[in-house]
Amino acid sequence: MAVKLEARGIRLDYLRPRTTIRQAALQDVDLQVMEGEFVSIVGPSGCGKTTFLSVVDGLIPATAGTITVDGRPVNKPGPDRAMVFQDASLLPWRSVLKNVVYGLECQKVGAREARERAMYFIDMVGLSGFEQHYPHELSGGMQQRVNLARALVMDPQILLMDEPFAALDAQTRELMQEELLQIWLKAKKTVLFITHQIDEAIFLSDRVAVFTARPGRVKKILRIDLERPRKLALKRNPRFHEIEDEVWTLIQEEVRGDSGLSAENTPKF
Repeated sequence: MAVKLEARGIRLDYLRPRTTIRQAALQDVDLQVMEGEFVSIVGPSGCGKTTFLSVVDGLIPATAGTITVDGRPVNKPGPDRAMVFQDASLLPWRSVLKNVVYGLECQKVGAREARERAMYFIDMVGLSGFEQHYPHELSGGMQQRVNLARALVMDPQILLMDEPFAALDAQTRELMQEELLQIWLKAKKTVLFITHQIDEAIFLSDRVAVFTARPGRVKKILRIDLERPRKLALKRNPRFHEIEDEVWTLIQEEVRGDSGLSAENTPKF
């Protein structure tokens, strides 16, 4: 399997305006994502997960290190990567279909081709029959499906997903996890996924990268040895809980070390 995305020695420093002190958000981050792989990143709050994703997307330049896609350096956003944010951010005056085709319109893709491509991905995310609905007429989960279709229609090589289900209620979030796996299997995209939810990361991923407390770096990468395809019932599997405990222990070590809390007083999150 070929390396699709590689981060080498990524460091990101930022300047605190009030104190003019430079502080490291990321330090020596090394990570490879293989073609077609689903990799999630978890870690303590404030460890730089979303910042790292922004560096991968080219939105923020790294202080040091390199990001490559298929061996080519990344220094700005490009069509080979598509970001899916926590907030669907749909255009409220445009229908589902018009939201999905928006990026294609910006690229001057012909109307007929744009519509055909949009309809294909609207069907893939399970929204056939809702093409003419407007965002306010959709549930939160449906809006995120539109958000995902809008990214997929651009045919990126890599999907960068920043806690896309964080704003959903618990039940909808669980269902969206299962649906995302079905979409991923059909779309055959490489995915780098950010989440605070350990069980979500394990359920979705081929591998899970655990970041340290700030400055963020890769503490450990765990291969998820659970068979696919996966259903939500997998979360009751003893092996699933073993992996969950291992990931939580790694994060707990970082939370304790960063805050000085004892093991008994470390909050579960």
